[in-house]
Amino acid sequence: MKYAEWLGTVPSEITNDPIWKLEVYRLALFAGDIGWEDVLKLSKEKLMFSVADQLHRSLGSIGANLTEGYSRSKGLDRARFIEISLGSARKSRDWYYKSHYVLPAEVIKHRIGLITHIIAMLAPMISHQRKNAIREEQVGYNSSGFSLEADVPLP
Repeated sequence: MKYAEWLGTVPSEITNDPIWKLEVYRLALFAGDIGWEDVLKLSKEKLMFSVADQLHRSLGSIGANLTEGYSRSKGLDRARFIEISLGSARKSRDWYYKSHYVLPAEVIKHRIGLITHIIAMLAPMISHQRKNAIREEQVGYNSSGFSLEADVPLP
């Protein structure tokens, strides 16, 4: 399944919500959906059960914290939830890397690329909400090699 195909599977109760306009939210939801099969495969390996649990939690937290923050007034309160979402995205990327012993290389490459793309979108959102008073050093994430048009590899 490609990202464009996946978009058509999301219920209208979600797509009619104003947060759906945020591409980063759509990508976070997509990452959570495609990550489900990854989590299932990881959870079948005894030594990877805790990794599967952490990956599942961190993937879900990206979009969940975006929705929480989007429901807050602009400014510092909203920025705090976007920061939590950013942390969850970084954790997800870290857990995917740690999954390379079980998941196929093409799956790991795709998921790390997708999550890096999400990170690249979240970081400037925090700065915008805080009026450029971001605490962390600005890093230019390179997600140019990632394509949303490619088929999503399955584990």
